[in-house]
Amino acid sequence: MEWIQGQLSHYPEILLFLALGIGFYIGKFQIGKFQLGGVAGSLLVAVALSMFGVSVDNGVKSILFALFIYAVGFESGPQFFKSLGPKSIKEILLAAFMAIVGLATVVIMAKIFDLDKGLAAGMAAGGMTQSAIIGTASDAIARLDLPMAEIQKLQANVAIGYAVTYIFGSLGAIIICVNILPKFMGREIHDDAVAAQKERLKGAFLLNSGQALAMPEIVGRIYRVENAVGKSVSEIESYVDNVTIERIKRNDQLIDINQDLRLEAQDIVLIVGRRADVVSISNKIGPELQSSSGMELVMDTIDVVLKNPQYAKRTLGDIKASTSKLLKQGVFITGIKRGGDPIPLTDDTEVFLGDVITAYGAEQDIKRFIKEGGTPVPESIKTDWVFHGFGLVLGLLIGLIVVRVSGVPITLGAGGGALLSGLLFGWLRTRHQTMGNMPPAASQLLKDLGLAGFVAAVGLQSGLQAIQTIKESGLTLFMIGVVVTIVPLILSMFFARFVLKYDNVAILAGALSGARSANPAFGGVLDKAGNSIPTVPFAITYALANVFLTLLGPFVVALV
Repeated sequence: MEWIQGQLSHYPEILLFLALGIGFYIGKFQIGKFQLGGVAGSLLVAVALSMFGVSVDNGVKSILFALFIYAVGFESGPQFFKSLGPKSIKEILLAAFMAIVGLATVVIMAKIFDLDKGLAAGMAAGGMTQSAIIGTASDAIARLDLPMAEIQKLQANVAIGYAVTYIFGSLGAIIICVNILPKFMGREIHDDAVAAQKERLKGAFLLNSGQALAMPEIVGRIYRVENAVGKSVSEIESYVDNVTIERIKRNDQLIDINQDLRLEAQDIVLIVGRRADVVSISNKIGPELQSSSGMELVMDTIDVVLKNPQYAKRTLGDIKASTSKLLKQGVFITGIKRGGDPIPLTDDTEVFLGDVITAYGAEQDIKRFIKEGGTPVPESIKTDWVFHGFGLVLGLLIGLIVVRVSGVPITLGAGGGALLSGLLFGWLRTRHQTMGNMPPAASQLLKDLGLAGFVAAVGLQSGLQAIQTIKESGLTLFMIGVVVTIVPLILSMFFARFVLKYDNVAILAGALSGARSANPAFGGVLDKAGNSIPTVPFAITYALANVFLTLLGPFVVALV
């Protein structure tokens, strides 16, 4: 065992990844509707592995958490800035209520169990998972008119109280936000997240990665000419607005196409267009063929940022009606995104500079569309680390800023700074689509590895000390910490539901986890939601919680 411990002390990353592997494995098991999840599983396994007495460097923990919270902010930046305003008043009230109830719970428990100022402040920091309280409380203790030995003892007790309560502070928030809250609301997080996303998209259809429509909007069909003999290409295409003859084969030879070319009996034509239109003109041409050699055609799909002011602030119907047939020939608009969100494709839809338009067509038609409309969005599986590297640097620099209010240091910290920077850079990405690429898979990896790795590192660092303290003092301190964790969350849950009138469990779960600065819980909520709906309320309450909860340190010291 000593040899194993010696080896692990040189390679602590083994324990970190072991906690992740086992944690995600046990997190998959479900008892009824309760599922621990990979984040909570990693935390528990890391606490068990902390018995080896090997911890992970603080720098590793900070890097992992910064990657997680930056990726979260980047993904939800556009929607976050849209949501700021009067609508965010509920998040402000929820964050304030959580802090007030948390303070009251800590003070009451401290008086009931005769805890000193240090233990009470430590339990506030651990039970509310706000490490900054350690600093503000320790600073407040140092200012007390007490002997130096007493001050040092109280400051040491801050760390002890934190170590005993932090583990359940994280786990309890996960259980309440991910498992209890949906039962309380009577709905599932995923269902409400999907419903909220549909409402936000206002009728636009959004496919997830790997999904495709069973009946695609744009189709290609091959017909043998029998009913359209003598008709020109222009006449055929004028039957409806959204079809194009892409290829013609005559006597087993492909021939050049122009608008005046007239069809002959037994010609084979490939028609591409919107499904309803292609089907509607089939009886005017002839029987459909399943295939025909040489008629295969590769079509391209590309996103283009609208840059041409000639088309800005005009409806799609107006653009279609006034654009020359030659210019729009063979180009099909399959989607438009604004600020990262798809918008409905109707004749009344207005387009604006900066909209991302998804076009479908043959290569030569797409090139013509790009030249006329704007700048193509580069397709790449690579992450733009020039953009995101500077984004993380900016976030961490913001986290270094400390503002003193009545002598109390207030700071967003590395996590709050990285979140704020991620939100900003995510918003910038929607305005400048040619930079800042981060594929969805890369973003998901940063979120999964960042959060689970962070909590595993916390478990490896604090688990052994917490276990030893519980052995020495019994379960009293631990159980007090459980109360400090659960009571503010439960009361805030009732306050949000019945006073603030939250009716969407996915949005409330995000806001609740943010108000408690419970990042592991938020990771579980995101996993259940399957989309970014909980992120906006989380971002607002999390930023406020970093201020409100940090202020609890001096208040606990003053009131206990």
